[in-house]
Amino acid sequence: MALNYSNKINRIRTFALSLIFIGFGVMYIGIWLKEIEWLMVIFFILGMLCIVFSTVVYFWIGMLSTRAVQIVCPSCEKPTKMLGRVDACMHCKQPLTLDQNLAGKDFDEKYNSKKYKGSTTLDEK
Repeated sequence: MALNYSNKINRIRTFALSLIFIGFGVMYIGIWLKEIEWLMVIFFILGMLCIVFSTVVYFWIGMLSTRAVQIVCPSCEKPTKMLGRVDACMHCKQPLTLDQNLAGKDFDEKYNSKKYKGSTTLDEK
């Protein structure tokens, strides 16, 4: 069974989209509880907070996406954006890295962590 990798930008966008649907669902529950006005208002406020937080997440990932490194995937030959030392292609989910020290190693998200002990940085030279 092969592992299914996902691009970081797409994962964060999916999270933001799910927040919108959660917000609508919470507000819909508030409509069912319209007989208890204070409870309806609480559910509407919680739903609106989910939608506002989703907007903040979309804005944040948009700003992050503008600073991401654009590369051409060697597998599907389509342009993709990469965050961190390792990431996956947005189109074909091929594991990618720009770090020559990680070329050929198994894909692992821990390589993006600053606490990863096996990493070599330019500051150590």
